[in-house]
Amino acid sequence: MRTELRVLDPSIWDDWYGKLVLAFGGVPEAPEESALWRELTECERSIGVWDGADIVGTAGLFSFRLSVPGGAIVPAAGVTMVSVQATHRRRGTLRSMMRRQLDDIRAAGDEPLAVLTASEPDIYGRFGYGAATQNACAEIDTTQVRLTVPEGTDDVRLRVVPPESAVEACEAVYARRVSARPGMLERRPGWERLPLLDPPGEREGASPLRCVLAESGGEVSGYARFAVKPDWDLAGPKGTVILRDLEALDPASYAALWRLLFELDLTSVIRTGSRPVDDPWQHLVSDIRRCAVRLRDSLYVRLVDVGTALERRTYATPVDAVLEVTDPFCPWNEGRWRLSGDAKGASCERTQDAPDLRLGVRELGAAYLGGVSLTALAGAGRVREIRQGALTEAATAFASPVAPWLPHGF
Repeated sequence: MRTELRVLDPSIWDDWYGKLVLAFGGVPEAPEESALWRELTECERSIGVWDGADIVGTAGLFSFRLSVPGGAIVPAAGVTMVSVQATHRRRGTLRSMMRRQLDDIRAAGDEPLAVLTASEPDIYGRFGYGAATQNACAEIDTTQVRLTVPEGTDDVRLRVVPPESAVEACEAVYARRVSARPGMLERRPGWERLPLLDPPGEREGASPLRCVLAESGGEVSGYARFAVKPDWDLAGPKGTVILRDLEALDPASYAALWRLLFELDLTSVIRTGSRPVDDPWQHLVSDIRRCAVRLRDSLYVRLVDVGTALERRTYATPVDAVLEVTDPFCPWNEGRWRLSGDAKGASCERTQDAPDLRLGVRELGAAYLGGVSLTALAGAGRVREIRQGALTEAATAFASPVAPWLPHGF
């Protein structure tokens, strides 16, 4: 029987989402978690593949706005909920959904970027997605590591509050941080509930979610949300602080929140989830070796419209280079583009001039947010310099002074 690709009817969301859960192992989610994803799902931008009456593939898009180098916020399609049932692998099901999504994004015309997080890193490169950000995780031994905090830390007031009552204050801090770091997502209505998800069945012995606000000058200047997992052995307490998220508007508030986490009674370890690779706490600690920092790929970026995407960001130093781009999956991007830009703005237009660099759209996606160097990609043979000096010029211009970071998944 031939398969058919259709837009998701909201009335069958439960069946559609159930097939996604099945493809990811079949363990049911907590009711509050699936209820939130149902509310956030944009059914008009979600698709499925049917084999007769059976759903055998799922994929969706979220309408995001993503920060890019220079502080601009750019519309981006967030690819999500992608699955193919085991019975229909290697039949072109995934390819058909990727094709439909990118065609739809291009036809709409207002999102020059598509982004995703990958369950398996080797899947999406063939569709033009490049790994553009990394996340840092750590396990900090607070019995052996000390903090050195900046001047003014003692002036910051810390206040414990129920997480639900502090949502507005926390979101105000988060919103002010978005344009300061590439890769962050503006939170649309409903998304403020994602950091609060705390199903009891998924705590694995940890406490309910806690929240601490930092206040400076009479205003909320930061927050930390975390849980504590108690543990003991014959030597005494050895609990773990599980940091969910932390944002602050100034160094003193940032350090005050970290100091609180370090000094929580009956604990000896702080375990962080996703943090920026250049997170400042690494320069507050006395011994980074006892912090067990690990990196992992995070946000994958795909340029749907090369010219518009490159125009939407700014560049650290002046650049004037002709990029010869290959993009077999989205051939409308192929050809030569003259990128001219600096810290104030940029233009990127079609040209017949001789190329300075040759690269694929996947490499452009990896370098787009400024966290992956074009020079490193060239060293791997994935970018080719045609005009001498063009690689250094472009790599310097594309770089971001702060590492790009995706604060949460989708």
